[in-house]
Amino acid sequence: MTIIPAMARTLRGLRGAITLDEDSRDQVMERTGRLLGTMLERNELVKEDLVSVIFTATEDIRSEFPAAAARAIGLSDVPLLCTRELDIDGAVKLCIRVLMHLYTERSPAELRHVYLEGAEPLRTDLPR
Repeated sequence: MTIIPAMARTLRGLRGAITLDEDSRDQVMERTGRLLGTMLERNELVKEDLVSVIFTATEDIRSEFPAAAARAIGLSDVPLLCTRELDIDGAVKLCIRVLMHLYTERSPAELRHVYLEGAEPLRTDLPR
């Protein structure tokens, strides 16, 4: 894949989310890694396209930082930030959300947001 200079591309945001069955380091690492890999694959992205990645995790996830999974799959030179999701009554539990900032020539309508496991109902309005 040819890398197009950032000047010829537009900064966009790509969303994704995944849920866990339990709060364990193994699940945080495996599922976050799978979510990120799927986001990159579905959108034909390489790490050089990425500007930064913000992760949120619900209050019930305490075993590992989702950014650790990003580093494990080779995104260690991309700025990563973990924060807490708001604790809203009725919200999806054991959920990791991602906001990936990237340069692309694609329009927002062409981006494929990724919602896996129990996270699919979070944004039924977005293209996948």
